[in-house]
Amino acid sequence: MNRFASLTARLVVTTLALVAVISLLAGTATTLAVRSYLTGQLDSDVHATLERAQNAPSFPRDLGTHPASAGPGDLDDRRGQGVGTLTAQWFTDYPTPIGEVITEGDHGSAPLRKLSSAALALIDELPTDGSVHQVRLPGFGSYRVAVTGTSDSKVAAGLPTDDVDAVVSQLIGWELLLIVLGGLLAGGLGLLLVRRQLRPLHEVAETAHAVSALPLSTGEIDLSERVPEHLTDEHTEVGQVGAALNTLLAHVETSLSARHRSELQVRQFVADASHELRSPLATIVGYTELARRRPGDAATLATALDKVEEESGRMTALVEDLLLLARLDSGRPLDRQPVDLTRLLLEAVSDARVLAPDHLWRLELPDDVVEVTGDEQRLHQVVTNLLTNARKYTPAGTTVTVRATAGGFEVHDDGPGFAPDVAEHAFERFARGDTSRTRGADSGAGLGLALVQAIVTAHGGSVTLATEPGDTTLAVTLAPDLTAT
Repeated sequence: MNRFASLTARLVVTTLALVAVISLLAGTATTLAVRSYLTGQLDSDVHATLERAQNAPSFPRDLGTHPASAGPGDLDDRRGQGVGTLTAQWFTDYPTPIGEVITEGDHGSAPLRKLSSAALALIDELPTDGSVHQVRLPGFGSYRVAVTGTSDSKVAAGLPTDDVDAVVSQLIGWELLLIVLGGLLAGGLGLLLVRRQLRPLHEVAETAHAVSALPLSTGEIDLSERVPEHLTDEHTEVGQVGAALNTLLAHVETSLSARHRSELQVRQFVADASHELRSPLATIVGYTELARRRPGDAATLATALDKVEEESGRMTALVEDLLLLARLDSGRPLDRQPVDLTRLLLEAVSDARVLAPDHLWRLELPDDVVEVTGDEQRLHQVVTNLLTNARKYTPAGTTVTVRATAGGFEVHDDGPGFAPDVAEHAFERFARGDTSRTRGADSGAGLGLALVQAIVTAHGGSVTLATEPGDTTLAVTLAPDLTAT
């Protein structure tokens, strides 16, 4: 793995790069400023040397000799000038220019080194306005030279740039050394500070790693691992990450809990369905064996066939209900047609009066016809299941009131009601109200209210239960866009 892939390494390298760039910029600016200052000082000295050379006595024109034959008095004119000082002269009457450089020691006895013709030619090309120019002279190195003159003569003076170059070179060396030392110091301190600042992020990562190591595929999941509270301050970047991770873990925990509950419900559903199917199957097997043993007994055969038919009907109804629940769970769309809810309630209550004459049935309808949009067959099943529930699980003499509303209908009875623990699970599959409601012989499989909720939910509505002794109401409300008056 690339060592610079981590955030710590990238931050430290970035810090070092910034320190290096800023240091180089500052060092370059400092070097240029120092060089400019020293060069300015050197140019001032060049002008002073040129002025002394201009004021020095000229060689007499009638000597007939080369000016280089000047005597000791001319050397006195050079006293006070430093080693490396350059002077040169051109005379109209004498075509060969004169130029020399002080080379060392005591000027009174200092030997002068003559400038070569190539060096004099380079100087001769410079303008005679007294401005200073950088010239590299063969055999002497880099010089700052100024030239001035008249129509009769021309004088040049110059000083070497060795001292300036030495100072600048030394300054650059110190700057490079300081940049390296500063980079090492910045790298060490940067690494320490970055690790310290990223320590909370490592703690958040440890929480994520701990969660990733948990077995989350099946079973009940204990997902109590969370980022510590001091790392969830959303005013900081790390706090935002910690808070987001905690929110994610809460969602995952809720989803896993819901999945586990669903798995348990499926297992319980399969167990209950198997139990419900086992009883009629056992009855059918028993009466089939009885009929086989007594093939000549007509009464026994008739009884066996009746029981087989009865139990087959029970199994058929149970299987149809299970298939309907499966279709509704899969999101299969229902019909969307106008349904006269008033007529639906009227027919259902009329049927209930015939099936349970020992109950008092009441129907309350508004003046206007209540019409909804939905699947008429399934809505009829909702009404029938609610009335069947009230008929089976309430004692004789109970008053059952069916009331149509603008958005649905209600079924109210003054029976014993649901026990609190049963009411919490009333709409679950295979749930029965045996403990709180009087149960008849034909108790069913406990899918009635589960089917009601599934069908109403598929229509975009909801069903609620409010119960207490003597006052139980099941209210069905359809979605607004599914109702019309």
